[in-house]
Amino acid sequence: MALKCGIVGLPNVGKSTLFNCLSSAKAQSANFPFCTIEPNIGVTTVPDERLNALAELVKPQRILPTTVEIVDIAGLVKGASKGEGLGNKFLGNIRECDAILHVLRCFDDDNIVHVEEGINPIRDKEIIDTELQIKDLETIESRLQKTEKQAKTSGDREAKVLLEVMKKYRDVLVQGRNAREVVFESKEDIKAAKELFLLTTKPVLYVCNVDEASAKEGNKYSQMVEEVAKKEGAGILVVAAKIESDIAELEAYDEKEMFLTELGLEESGVNRLIKEAYRLLELSTYFTAGVQEVRAWTFLNGWKAPQCAGVIHTDFEKGFIRAEVIKYEDYISLKSEAACKEAGKMGVEGKEYIVQDGDIMHFRFNV
Repeated sequence: MALKCGIVGLPNVGKSTLFNCLSSAKAQSANFPFCTIEPNIGVTTVPDERLNALAELVKPQRILPTTVEIVDIAGLVKGASKGEGLGNKFLGNIRECDAILHVLRCFDDDNIVHVEEGINPIRDKEIIDTELQIKDLETIESRLQKTEKQAKTSGDREAKVLLEVMKKYRDVLVQGRNAREVVFESKEDIKAAKELFLLTTKPVLYVCNVDEASAKEGNKYSQMVEEVAKKEGAGILVVAAKIESDIAELEAYDEKEMFLTELGLEESGVNRLIKEAYRLLELSTYFTAGVQEVRAWTFLNGWKAPQCAGVIHTDFEKGFIRAEVIKYEDYISLKSEAACKEAGKMGVEGKEYIVQDGDIMHFRFNV
């Protein structure tokens, strides 16, 4: 399943620098607003040590990790919802993303201009929140009257459900709060909510771009963001984009490891960011392992075997018969599929099996 994350933030907070680290594409990065005009799109692999461990045992012809599409969206300013800066074009790019990576400037540097006076990541966050909320409110208001009329005159059940969902969203948005604060329980409500494609319902990860000295522990600015993120139940990550840029330029794996060790970091911020985005979207990974390829596949937590089979091909889901499952730990311990079978560590599962992160799957199907 394709995953798309949009990098957003005010101009000159380090969005394009971070994008360049995440992607093989190279976005222009410069010290002036709206350097990024068209959204740059890059594809990056999801780091997973388990994939390499499996490949070492299987020795396949190829190794295929799962990927994330990263979209670097132009910097937003006050009034974007009314067309200021790049306005509606920017907001339309966000609508197509599954999650928002909200980059906040958490470093002092007199040589890099800031579109607002002084460094204040909470103010910056609220500027973008407000613009997205205004746009969502416009979306609700533009459909409310028509839906209300449809619900009253035709007695349409779906229209009635949608109307109530929109009213709940509107009540939150007019208070200057994000639509993601509204939680729906019924399947009808959830379906109607998704169809609105509101910007502030998308899960958000706050990425605090700090200076090199703060890369490990963060600083006073990132601590401010951490407090707000806790209240919102949002994700937060501290990253020094300049350091990540230096790491990205190193070709040898050993050189990257040495650089990280010198900085006292166990893992690059880029790797942590992608993993955190997965967690944010409640995604997991299962594997297929054979001599032709060892491959990682993305699925939504809670999916059953047929749904996961459908990630490979829709025919697998339609004609699903059973799934042969080996736990990752068993495969690594016993070192082969044959050994797992012999030890009774291969499970045969039916349509109700809920796939677990790290499962090694082989699907049987008939179309």
